[in-house]
Amino acid sequence: MTSLSLDPVFDRILLVVAVALVLLLLLAIGPPSDRASGPRRLALAALRLGVIALVILAMLRPVVVATKTIRQSATLVILIDASRSMTVPDAVGGKTRWEALRAAIADAEDALADLAGDFEVKVYAFDAKTRALEIDGGKIALEKIPKGEQTAIAAALQDVIRNEAGKRLLAVVLLSDGAERSQAPRDVPPRTAVTQLNNTGAPLFTVAFGQSRGLGEAKDVAVEELLANQTVFIKNELAISGRIRVDGYVNRPIRVRALFENEDGRMEEVDQTTVTATRAGTPLEVELKHVPTAAGEFKLTLEVSPQDGELVTTNNRLSTFVNVLDGGLSVLYLEGTLRPEATFLQRALNASPDVNVRYNRIDAQQPETRPGDLPECMQPGKFDVYILGDLDAKAFEGNELSDLKQAVREGAGLIMIGGTHSFAPGGYADTPLRDVLPVVMNKLHRQSFDEPIRPDVHIQQRLQMRPTQVGLFHSALELAGSREENASVWSQLPPLDGANKFQNDAFARGAVVLADAGPRVPLLVEHFYGSGRVMAFAADSTWRWWMHGYQSAHKRFWRQIVLRLAQKDKSGNVWVRLHPRRYPEGAKVQFTVGARSSAGMPLSDARFNARIVLPNGTERPLELIRQGTQMIGSFRHTQAPGDYRIVVDVEHADLPKEEGQPQGEATGEGRFMVFEQDLELDKPAADADLLENLAEMTAKAGGKRIAPEQLSKTIAQLARQTEHLKVEEQTKETFWDKWPFFLMLVLLLSVEWFLRKRWGLV
Repeated sequence: MTSLSLDPVFDRILLVVAVALVLLLLLAIGPPSDRASGPRRLALAALRLGVIALVILAMLRPVVVATKTIRQSATLVILIDASRSMTVPDAVGGKTRWEALRAAIADAEDALADLAGDFEVKVYAFDAKTRALEIDGGKIALEKIPKGEQTAIAAALQDVIRNEAGKRLLAVVLLSDGAERSQAPRDVPPRTAVTQLNNTGAPLFTVAFGQSRGLGEAKDVAVEELLANQTVFIKNELAISGRIRVDGYVNRPIRVRALFENEDGRMEEVDQTTVTATRAGTPLEVELKHVPTAAGEFKLTLEVSPQDGELVTTNNRLSTFVNVLDGGLSVLYLEGTLRPEATFLQRALNASPDVNVRYNRIDAQQPETRPGDLPECMQPGKFDVYILGDLDAKAFEGNELSDLKQAVREGAGLIMIGGTHSFAPGGYADTPLRDVLPVVMNKLHRQSFDEPIRPDVHIQQRLQMRPTQVGLFHSALELAGSREENASVWSQLPPLDGANKFQNDAFARGAVVLADAGPRVPLLVEHFYGSGRVMAFAADSTWRWWMHGYQSAHKRFWRQIVLRLAQKDKSGNVWVRLHPRRYPEGAKVQFTVGARSSAGMPLSDARFNARIVLPNGTERPLELIRQGTQMIGSFRHTQAPGDYRIVVDVEHADLPKEEGQPQGEATGEGRFMVFEQDLELDKPAADADLLENLAEMTAKAGGKRIAPEQLSKTIAQLARQTEHLKVEEQTKETFWDKWPFFLMLVLLLSVEWFLRKRWGLV
């Protein structure tokens, strides 16, 4: 279509008309008749009229506009999942997902061929990587059997966006089971990739294959969970629990066994049981046990026997590590008041079969409540740990506290818990324990039995207990695996009801504040007295944690306090911490290492050298970076399944002497395992919901999830519905600003001037 438009100078047509009138009036002025004949005057007028016409035309600036409609080029991208999970036979008619996909592609060949006549068609297969496939006449060169070890849907979408950058995408069609199974660096969140696709304006059509119910009729037995105490004492029972999933073996007995590593490093069966599933996919709980006979760190595995026709066997076992300590613990808990803390503290410690607690309540004002063998209980070597509750010093007679002092000096642990008659208010400033406890006590702070609670020695308000910077790395305050998780658990614990007042400047030499409730409100203090470890805990209401649903944290806290006091905590002098202890192939392993002095203080200036021992026995050095009082490191080369050992050698003058090593040197180890995992088939359930959600993210552009039988129809509709690709293209033609126009104007003026000159009119 062609049209003419005017663009007058200054957008004012009246100005052009006025100029035209003025020029026409001037045209009337010509040479007198006595000097030029009529024909000559007419010739000059015609020339001048031509000039005026050209000037007026230039001022009107006419434009000839030619408009035509064209269709833009675009590319249709087809993404095909070529991972091993597509071989699961859960499609209609017992076909594999891949067979169903090939059938859908075959049905769409004609539609693809028709669309390829007007648009570009690109086909990609993806698993861990994305690769282009050939297409000819609508036929796609597909593999017979997919062999990919990962399903990196999001990374494949990003590859497409990158490869087709600069082109207009007609649409992206994704054919997959929808289960994102990828490892770094290909583990991109799917929604992130679709957001990038949405920014291009292209719709996403998803085609789902497979059943979300999982393996369905496929046969598989898997160990899904293994739970066991990380620490146990020699000759104490280790409870082992697990969860087994059974698919395809209904009403068939399945043998489950526990394997425990012996001192030679070989795995031995220590217990076994049999489970029978009455319905496919139902989790089955198992309970096994073992009594370790040697101290050290040992591997524990829960395993189900491989079954005939089982699709995957790499998920038939789970493993962890157990730290077996030498000997059990005997604890004497002396309490002076009937209070909730005593009840819940006993409950927490009694939950550990390797901790034997003797509890006695003594009324300091009623000597008859004293146990008859109390003097004997205070003798060195009688108990591993002593706990003193809200018990006034008057409850003790003779040399009992002197004997307790000697027991601590020889290695026993001691903790005093907050209370109305604990520490200085309980009269301990005038007893032998004044030298043993890590807090300095003033005898003027004595709390009499008949007076109200003194506000100068007691805090009577809610206190939120938090580990200090040192406490975050302390084994007694480790309520979760990583430092971040540990801090998170502590932040969620309910506040305490109050506490005894400790002053920051009133600690024994070498004492360390492990927990507080803010600046100058210390709550938990530790130090060594002789060979024994001693703690002062200002609070007496940790039972609040239990009552608010944090039973696990409460039990773990008190168990670790007792282990720490008995110097049987798992950390030792040099520690290597890993969380978790099981990693998939290719995962990055992060760990922290540190060392403590003989007084239990972190050694921030020690010299560390770390190496890793691979499953094949070879060693590699590891680089460590200092972070506060500890060192952090990482290891990325975890491609080989098996057991790995991180060995750390430490040098420092304050390190405790270790057997077999020179003074000032110590070694610590940490073990982790890389498990063999069939990423595609361990949990091969399809995820149609994910595909539907991804398609809905591009709904404004027309994206949606479609059934496999709708693929051909959808591609045909894409070929027809191209209105959004049609654009109008305009070409504009002007002549008033071209050189021929100005040449004509100059020529007319020149001829007019030449004739006037020739005729003697100028």
